[in-house]
Amino acid sequence: MIRLHKSPLALALAASLMLPLCAYAQSTTPDPEQDATEEAATTDSTTTQSDVSTLEKVTVTGSRISKDTFNSISPVQVITRDETTVAGFNSTTAVLQSNVVTGGSEQINNAFGGYVTDGGPGANTLSLRGMGATRTLLLLNGRRVAPAGSRGAVGSADLNVLPNIMIDHIEILKDGASSIYGSDAVAGVVNVVTRNKYDGAAVEFQHNATQHGGGEETRWSAMAGTTRDNWRISGSLEFYHRNEIQLRDRDWASKCPLPLYGRDPDTGRYGANDYIDPVTGEPKCWTLDAGGVTINTLGTQYLLGRPGLGSAGYYGTTPFDYFNRWRPNPAITDGDLPGYEGVDYDGRTTFDPEMKKEGLISPTTNITGFLQGAMDLNALGSAEAYFEILAHRRESRQTGYLQHTVDYAVGSPLLGDLSWLPAAIAAPADGSTNGQNIAARAFIGWGLYNNWQKVNFGRFTGGLRGNLGTSWNYDGYVSYARSDADYYTENRLTDRIAKSFDVVSDGKGGFVCRDTSDGCVAAPMLSADVVAGKLPQAYRDYIMQDTHGNTLYEESTVNFTVNGPLFDIGTGGTAAAAFGVEYRRSEIDDTPDINSINGNLYGFTSATPTRGKDAVKEAFAEIELPVLSGLPGAQELTFNVSGRYTDYDSYGSDKTWKLGMLWTPVNWLSLRASRGTSFRAPALFEQYLGATSGFLSSSSDPCDGYADMTNQTSNAYLNCLSEFGSRDNPNFQQTQSVMVYTKGGAETGLSAETSKALTAGLVLQPEFAEWFGDLSFAADYYDIQVDNGVAKLSGSQVANLCYGQSQAEFAAGTGYCTLVDRAANDALTVTTGYINVASDKVRGWDFTLRYSRDIGQGQFRANAVVSHFLEQSGRTFPSDPYKDWSGSLMAPEYTGALDLTYALRGWEVRYGLDWVGSIDGYEYYKKYDDVDYTPYYQMKIDDYYLSHLSLRYKADDWSITGGIRNVADKDPPKISTAAYNVIGNAPLYSGYDYFGRVYFMNFTKEF
Repeated sequence: MIRLHKSPLALALAASLMLPLCAYAQSTTPDPEQDATEEAATTDSTTTQSDVSTLEKVTVTGSRISKDTFNSISPVQVITRDETTVAGFNSTTAVLQSNVVTGGSEQINNAFGGYVTDGGPGANTLSLRGMGATRTLLLLNGRRVAPAGSRGAVGSADLNVLPNIMIDHIEILKDGASSIYGSDAVAGVVNVVTRNKYDGAAVEFQHNATQHGGGEETRWSAMAGTTRDNWRISGSLEFYHRNEIQLRDRDWASKCPLPLYGRDPDTGRYGANDYIDPVTGEPKCWTLDAGGVTINTLGTQYLLGRPGLGSAGYYGTTPFDYFNRWRPNPAITDGDLPGYEGVDYDGRTTFDPEMKKEGLISPTTNITGFLQGAMDLNALGSAEAYFEILAHRRESRQTGYLQHTVDYAVGSPLLGDLSWLPAAIAAPADGSTNGQNIAARAFIGWGLYNNWQKVNFGRFTGGLRGNLGTSWNYDGYVSYARSDADYYTENRLTDRIAKSFDVVSDGKGGFVCRDTSDGCVAAPMLSADVVAGKLPQAYRDYIMQDTHGNTLYEESTVNFTVNGPLFDIGTGGTAAAAFGVEYRRSEIDDTPDINSINGNLYGFTSATPTRGKDAVKEAFAEIELPVLSGLPGAQELTFNVSGRYTDYDSYGSDKTWKLGMLWTPVNWLSLRASRGTSFRAPALFEQYLGATSGFLSSSSDPCDGYADMTNQTSNAYLNCLSEFGSRDNPNFQQTQSVMVYTKGGAETGLSAETSKALTAGLVLQPEFAEWFGDLSFAADYYDIQVDNGVAKLSGSQVANLCYGQSQAEFAAGTGYCTLVDRAANDALTVTTGYINVASDKVRGWDFTLRYSRDIGQGQFRANAVVSHFLEQSGRTFPSDPYKDWSGSLMAPEYTGALDLTYALRGWEVRYGLDWVGSIDGYEYYKKYDDVDYTPYYQMKIDDYYLSHLSLRYKADDWSITGGIRNVADKDPPKISTAAYNVIGNAPLYSGYDYFGRVYFMNFTKEF
């Protein structure tokens, strides 16, 4: 929880802010005296609300109209940088991804390094209301922050690019605002505001040290600026580094995840039926990725063999049984495979100590520079020319673990004494065995491998703002942003693996590659060492190569806005308006490594270039009408209406609108509401994602065994019958894999998402006796529904949708059947990608309670904030029912924070408490799948709390802050591996703490 403090502006904003905070909004009118006025407003706690008239007109996020009242129709939360420093955050990224901002919705952070995420590994994105990063708009000083990242799915701003020391405050609008800001502002808007003017210089150092090692964060920052009569300039440069946390650095992460299967009826504890390894007497270790890796075993056709010695008779029903998986044991001298003991699934080796060196939190080094300035031109309406330059470089890395397979073809000389082995596995489609069937497959642990990225991001803005006459203002700017990312992966190359199997005798009892033109190294002969993972280094170096791709994303923006008064309303105030036009153009060019394009990455999917561009022309208007003011029952009654016309090159034109109302019947009560529409134009990667290929099993063909369908009046049955019913054997059996091509949505007619949003809230500020202190309470309800949502369908979904269409549509090959092709040999090919089918809903409440009181010579402040999701639901297809996952795993209904501070002279002490409400996965499955998992798996988590302490001393030109985050050193909770993605048995969820106890220190010195 970020500590908040009292100021006159906070009091003035109390009728509109979700969380009353000390902050000011960015002015759109150049005024050399403005900064001094605003600074006084944020620091003078003795000023009362009546002093608002001394403040200049400002614009608060959510409106483009400058006004001298600070009441906002839409809920706006403001966080100052001082508050984030005292809370111990070492980066803007950490602040924005905290539960205070996100309400507990899951965020993509540095614990997702081993997963495929939009923006590529190392990127950090922001999702408000759990609606996704592409539905949240990020601004810097009121202007868009363009997407950045690596690989083909770059579509959201990367929080890493934001500066730190230059930030003054952050404004969070938790309301749809497409009519104000355009596409992407579906769930809300975050505006990061820098210090407008700065005189002098400052340096800052912050270090966050973890108690258990790894994950240390260090930031060095410097800032300088000067202001003269007709010009000003300021800037910052900072270096941020975070060390890696490996799984072995945290006990809870390095423990092999357990199924936690079976509930003990007496104790209620789970794990009563977990398999006990007969060798260790402990629950079986299923590897650190919950069973996805099997190592140090040999796969063959089923052969007669002896089970593992020491547990004879366990694996089979007799001392001899049939096995298709083996591990070396020289004591075995009988059976079909002497020297190997047979093992079933439970007995396979699944753990390698190297797995503990996988990354839990990935390391990164960020260098960020920011420069801004302005000059008065004394022309064009007292115009001010201004500019901003943001430059950022990120170097990040992720470490994972690889399982490797060595496939020995039937009759291969590399089988040695086992050359007699019959075929066990069909030739892999990737060509790694030169089209030959496999007699033996060695499952071995390769060890660690790395991904790494180098991302260079720049944003350059230049503009002109001034006066139109005596009361209207204008602001026009041009902005260009460019993200240039190189990404690398250590990959095994399929063609090199194939060459390594094509061997001839070296005349010395060994083998060499038939073709050595590229330095080919022969695959090792099958042996116990190979099965144990002891591969020759020369072979490893030959097949493993660094692959390199590049992602270039560019965005250009031209914007022009005017705002000012329209006319006086006798009973209220002065009507005001803002009008503007904007043009944006974006382009992506992602070129993967040539081996990825050619499908030559062993064990990895292929990817082709993602290239596309889009442009949009927009016109928007906003009008605010203060119809009543200072009257009994109507201290204020204001209406706001806004609209935007949008014309995209990609999908065409659209209109959005928003209508809002603020009513203050008495001084201590304000009511507000708004309703409007938003849209989200598809991201470039959703439109133009390069084609990738893959395979599904033959059973994914909707007509596989169709004659056995129970419902023989269904469209699926009738459509399959029309294809295969005339054959001698109408019960068609598919014998081939289903080929799936995944493409961008531009090829399938992707269009924009549409949404509707409703917000309604109240703010209470009762007046008590002076001895009681100040109390305020705010509650805001929100309801957002997205229709025509963009979703990426699986190949099997598309095939089932095609065959589920009416017979007329199926026969005509229309609808989803345009994406399905049945070849003459009955092979099925499916093209899939992003299409408009999904719908999503979120509803809930945000509550804020604030209290402050002078105690002794100091001031005590308490703030509490709670987010309550009433619904988080969605459906993939319009015919599906909505499924509400609120309250289930990784989607808590409740999150909250408590913040207590006491300030005395230059000292300030803070206690913070973060809360993630209990979550229950059982109810979801009972409701939608009619399955009760309660007796079987641990799928419930109790309330989760984290405590934080800090102390700050602030002198005239320096300050020092120290503290502890996660004072109790609390680990993440546990769930069963069957319930969700896990690290150890901890849920993969950004709301839980992976760092453990952290000690932080911040020192700032001004000159």
